[in-house]
Amino acid sequence: MKKIHMSYEKKKGLYGYGFIALWFIGTLVFFISPVIQSIVFSFNEVKVEEGNLAQTFVGWAKYQYAFGTDPNYRQYLVEMLQNTALKTPVILIFSLFVAIVINQNFRGRTFARAVFFLPVIIATGPVYAIITGDMSTNGSNEAAQFSTMFETDMVDQLLEFVGIYGFNDKFTEILTTLTADILNLVWNCGIQILIFLSALQNVSTSAKEAAMMEGATAWEFFWKITLPCVSPMILACLIYTIIDTFIDPTNKVMTLIVAKQTQWDFGLMSAMAWAYFAIVLVALGVIFLIIRNWIYYEVE
Repeated sequence: MKKIHMSYEKKKGLYGYGFIALWFIGTLVFFISPVIQSIVFSFNEVKVEEGNLAQTFVGWAKYQYAFGTDPNYRQYLVEMLQNTALKTPVILIFSLFVAIVINQNFRGRTFARAVFFLPVIIATGPVYAIITGDMSTNGSNEAAQFSTMFETDMVDQLLEFVGIYGFNDKFTEILTTLTADILNLVWNCGIQILIFLSALQNVSTSAKEAAMMEGATAWEFFWKITLPCVSPMILACLIYTIIDTFIDPTNKVMTLIVAKQTQWDFGLMSAMAWAYFAIVLVALGVIFLIIRNWIYYEVE
């Protein structure tokens, strides 16, 4: 038998293909196949039969029902888009502010960084369920009492304190929406703070020294140097925040889609999910086209 001679580079390449082969097969079987199946479901009336899912082609009927007949889908979509538009800038501004603060040299800086990153570690665990009161329905009064510690009506109290309470119902409603759940707002900032902190640590020290020599104030340094240097990460955090908000299992649209699944209405569930995906994709595309012209990329 003739021995096959192979270069070292080709051998390394084959090893690489061998390592990703299992991942590729798993992706094909457990991800690509269900995705294609859900697209097919969205154009069919799916009925559960013994040992089978019977499908009857109905075209765009499920999409038309979702947007035209379902009493909640459109309303939940509008509410979701409004809440995302309101909370995303607040999350980004707060994350950048905290990142700038914990990037300074002060005693206890490591502890402060750990506190703000802690939600990332336990965000999906039972601790978060207890804090938010989600486990109170199981008879845990302590969880319900604990969750009320983070509820606040600070906007009403502040406006009443300065004597302008109720001067504009719409403005008050917006502020109340942003501040009513402080814990959840801060809880969603962990990854963004980490990204901004990493970007701030890459700001050139020579630029700061040059700005100080020119007599620039800290405010001028922030707007002229810091903000442009971290602007690529602002775009990354913006996209991440929007996606994280849209796929949050606690939002009403996701809850409605999951409810349709538990009702065995796979056709309508798939149609709602794919319509939701398309809306998210369009929103991200529009935001990217608007923001990309304001991003500063340093060219070496």
